[in-house]
Amino acid sequence: MIETDLLVVGAGPTGLYAAYYAGFRGLTVTLMDSLPEPGGQVTALYPEKLIFDVAGLPQVKGQDLVDNLVAQAAQSKPDYILGHRAEKLEQRGDRVRVESDQGLEVLAAAVLITAGIGTFSPREVPVGQEYEGRGLRYFVPKLDELSGLDVLIVGGGDSALDWASSLEPLARSVTLIHRRTRFRAHERSVERLLQSRVRLLTPWELHRVFGEGQIDGVEIINNATQERAALEVQAVVAALGFVADLGPMTRWGLEQRARHIVVDSAMRTNLPRVFAAGDIVDYEGKVKLIATGFGEAATAVNNAVPIIRPGAKVFPGHSSDVG
Repeated sequence: MIETDLLVVGAGPTGLYAAYYAGFRGLTVTLMDSLPEPGGQVTALYPEKLIFDVAGLPQVKGQDLVDNLVAQAAQSKPDYILGHRAEKLEQRGDRVRVESDQGLEVLAAAVLITAGIGTFSPREVPVGQEYEGRGLRYFVPKLDELSGLDVLIVGGGDSALDWASSLEPLARSVTLIHRRTRFRAHERSVERLLQSRVRLLTPWELHRVFGEGQIDGVEIINNATQERAALEVQAVVAALGFVADLGPMTRWGLEQRARHIVVDSAMRTNLPRVFAAGDIVDYEGKVKLIATGFGEAATAVNNAVPIIRPGAKVFPGHSSDVG
C-alpha cells in the first residue's frame, strides 16, 4: 500500500499542475492514470497540435506543454502510478482508500479527481473499419507519419479541422469531408481552414474504402444529391468524436450530472475528502479550457490543505514571495 497526502486521479494537464501545486503547499503527492504516460488526452490525441489559450504562451504544442508541466511537477517529487485505472474508492476514517484495477492500494488524506472525460474511445467510421492500422486512423499523434501522402479527413469538429490545418504543409494533399454544410468547430478554426489549400467537401460522407493491403482510395457520396466520387488517398483520418465513460467512478457515490462530477466553488464533491477539477467537473458557468483546469486545480489543492493539515490556511500566499 502506498500512503500519500494527496492522490491525484488523472495525469493530464490539470492533474500535473495539481501535483506541482500540492508540493508548493508542502504535501506529498501521487498521480494515478490508466494511460502509460502522463499528459492525458493531450499526449494521446493531439501532441503536435498548437494550443493558443494558455496564459503566458502565445502558442505551444500539446506535447511541449505536457513536458513543461511534467518538469514543473517534478519540483514536488510526485510518485507516478501509470497504467493503473482507479477502480475502487472507499472512506477509511480520516483517509480515503483507492484501489487500482491491478490491485494496487493507495491510502490518501485527500483525493483530487482530474480524469478529464474519463475513459475515451473514438466513434468508428460506418465503413472501412477493417483498414484500421492499414491507412485508417482515429488519432494523429505524429504528423510526419502522414508526410507526402494524400489524406482524407472525415468530420466537422475541432479535431478534424485542426488536423487538416496541421497536415496541409506536410501532406501531398488534404481533403476534408463533412456530412453537414455547417461545421461544429470553433469559428477561428473554420476561418483558418477556408483560407488554406485544404479541399473542403460538404455535405459528403464516406461510402467505401478500398485497397490491397493498404488503403488506395475511397468512394464518397453526396447525401443531398446522391452523387458519388472516387478519391485517391493513402490515409483516412476519422475524426468523428469520442465516447466518454467515467467507468468505475460512477459507482463511487459521487453526485453526477450529464456524465460529469458536481462540485462546489471549493471544488469539493459530495464525498468527504474528495475533490475534482478540470473537464470532468460541472457547476454553473463551467467553461472547459485547460486554463480553467489550472485554476480549479489550485483551488482544490488549497481547500484540501486544511483538511489534510488541520490548522493550515486555505490561502498559501503568492509563489513570488517564496525566496
